[in-house]
Amino acid sequence: MAFPATNLPRRELYPELEPFASGWMATEGPHEIYFEQCGNPAGKPVIVLHGGPGGAVNASMRRYFDPARYRIILFDQRGCGKSRPNASLEDNTTWTLIEDIERLREQLGIETWSVFGGSWGSTLSLAYAITHPDRTESLILRGIFLLTKKELHWFYQEGASMIFPDAWERFVEPIPEAERHDLMGAYYKRLTGPDRAEQERCAVAWSSWEGDTVSVQGPAARPEKFAEPAFAIAFARIECWYFVNGGFFPEEHWIINNVDRIRHIPCWIAQGRFDVVTPITSAWALHRAWPESTLDIVPDAGHASSEPGIIDSLIRATDWAAGL
Repeated sequence: MAFPATNLPRRELYPELEPFASGWMATEGPHEIYFEQCGNPAGKPVIVLHGGPGGAVNASMRRYFDPARYRIILFDQRGCGKSRPNASLEDNTTWTLIEDIERLREQLGIETWSVFGGSWGSTLSLAYAITHPDRTESLILRGIFLLTKKELHWFYQEGASMIFPDAWERFVEPIPEAERHDLMGAYYKRLTGPDRAEQERCAVAWSSWEGDTVSVQGPAARPEKFAEPAFAIAFARIECWYFVNGGFFPEEHWIINNVDRIRHIPCWIAQGRFDVVTPITSAWALHRAWPESTLDIVPDAGHASSEPGIIDSLIRATDWAAGL
């Protein structure tokens, strides 16, 4: 069902909190995965899947949940954040991330949990739930991204460029005009090439393009981290790696084609009406294929999870899921 906007005062983030446990989890390969737990150790388990791919968890992600009711588990996906080695593409696919989620669930002794993710985190949440529906108690999603060619073309070739032409000029600047017919390919060549200075320059440009467009306020609201090389290199390399490989899905529309496997799972979708990074058409397509889901269209929001309307929707969603 679609969920109309509420007239109640908007909810705000829960107070800041620190982890009660953290550490690194070994994998079968070279990666070590950083994870942390917050809130109530005896509370309702929820796993938080960050965006990107190539992003990282941050302290604000802990605050979408009532710490008295939830056991909040966050982790940095392969190659990013505090996970090691940084910016590594080796053995780094959607399916190895799903293996990490399952390994973490088993290590923490959790039978089932809610899954919370936005942007790429929504992609990974859906892929995990389709693969492990028996372990998924509910889904709370934001900024739906189905990782289709149409979505990638819109954001990295033509579409969003017409809404943010100022930011677009900065994005294409590192790429020679002769290669701009395939910007993802041109960026991939440089982000994985041997020239470290060029890699860093292109990483900052790639990352900044996303930072410039996440908010309805545009480039003026760009989070500082997107222009920082330490964040941008992992973010851009891993994101571009996933996108040129189609998310490693066996077919382009794999999520929609398999949504029947999860239609019994309660699901809340928070979607900004003016989301330029992951336009509303993807959330609409998912909701049409999954009419049992709740689609909350936030009328004055873009893509960023920090926008007031998105915060409100997600807090209402986690309160809703805590009562399931």
